[in-house]
Amino acid sequence: MAAEQGKKIIASNRRARHEYTIEDVVEAGLVLTGTEVKSLRAGRANLTDGYGLITDSEAWLHGVHIPEYTQGTWTNHEPRRTRKLLMHRKEIDRLASSINERGLTLVPLSLYFKDGKAKIELGLARGKRTYDKRHELAKRDAAREVERELRRRR
Repeated sequence: MAAEQGKKIIASNRRARHEYTIEDVVEAGLVLTGTEVKSLRAGRANLTDGYGLITDSEAWLHGVHIPEYTQGTWTNHEPRRTRKLLMHRKEIDRLASSINERGLTLVPLSLYFKDGKAKIELGLARGKRTYDKRHELAKRDAAREVERELRRRR
């Protein structure tokens, strides 16, 4: 059996880009059990309520829902358990200092397999205000209208 190559996206958190302004993006590995990996290979995961925390200089992922594997037995996992993130010490320290000093949050952006290993993309994010969200939607609608008009004139 050949080793997997490339990147296969399992789940992405589109709502996070609407709710937060992403200042920095970090890739981290995940510590998973066997049934979690099988469930992810089936393409089942939900990142909407997830967030990252750094406690005792270790990074943890909370609130990410990986449903139980359907063919799993008593060895099945808990769907919303906290999972450890695999990152270098310097990365964890840098993230911890920016979270504490600047009031930022770690938000999961996407979950994927990269060369056969489960990875998660975390965004160092600041929450948007309501008027920022409205302004961004109006700007996107205006750009869409301009594009539509240009296509119509061609």
